Amino acid sequence: MVEIKTDTSIEAMREAGRIVAQALTAVREAAATGVSLRDLDRAARAVLDEAGAGSPFLDYRPQWAPTPFPAVICTSVNDAIVHGIPDDYRLHDGDLVSIDCGAIRGGWVGDAAVSFTVGRARPEDVRLIATAEAALEAGIAAAVVGNRIGDIAHAIGRVCRSAGYGIPDGFGGHGVGRHMHEDPGVPNEGRPGRGMPLRHGMVLAIEPMVIGSGTDRHYTARDGWTVRTADGSRASHAEHTVAITDDGPRILTAL
Repeated sequence: MVEIKTDTSIEAMREAGRIVAQALTAVREAAATGVSLRDLDRAARAVLDEAGAGSPFLDYRPQWAPTPFPAVICTSVNDAIVHGIPDDYRLHDGDLVSIDCGAIRGGWVGDAAVSFTVGRARPEDVRLIATAEAALEAGIAAAVVGNRIGDIAHAIGRVCRSAGYGIPDGFGGHGVGRHMHEDPGVPNEGRPGRGMPLRHGMVLAIEPMVIGSGTDRHYTARDGWTVRTADGSRASHAEHTVAITDDGPRILTAL
């Protein structure tokens, strides 16, 4: 069931979203050659703690997961697409890092992700990241009253495919509100004019993921969480929590 949020609820979600944006900024500023992924998790935890916010990621365990998630951010490096667990890996010059973060404030959830490079960026990584961000922008632009979920999916997929990139099947956006994952699902590829109509008060996490080699194939690593590209190529991920309003889409996880 899709929960339609009141304007008051959307304002409350904006507070959670602002904390997510601050945490992502802190992580990006902390990321440098030699810094561990656990250090990045600690940077995000410090922001959440200072804001008095909780984490929807920490101890989250969906049915398919072998263990609860042990951190407040997902750290996906190079060939990791999503759900990477922060560990003792230390960042190297040229790494492509995707960070996914959530926050709970006042019972409402914000969820967003960003990708960036550490040190000297490879041109192909810059293009990959830019494409994920452009796909996110296209998806948000399609998130208007009167459109449908398929219009968002089509806008995202068209940007990714036009750039020659792969889209991992089975992963995409979702509704968000009192819980991190709510109805409806928001695919990263689809047919325009199909799916649920968009209404004022719907709140969606829109999150394109792209694979640099053009393949859609992926696998889940032995930790049961990290999703990696099947051919070892690099991936990028971008996400915002977006409210559908009569005045147009409102990004709740912007600074």
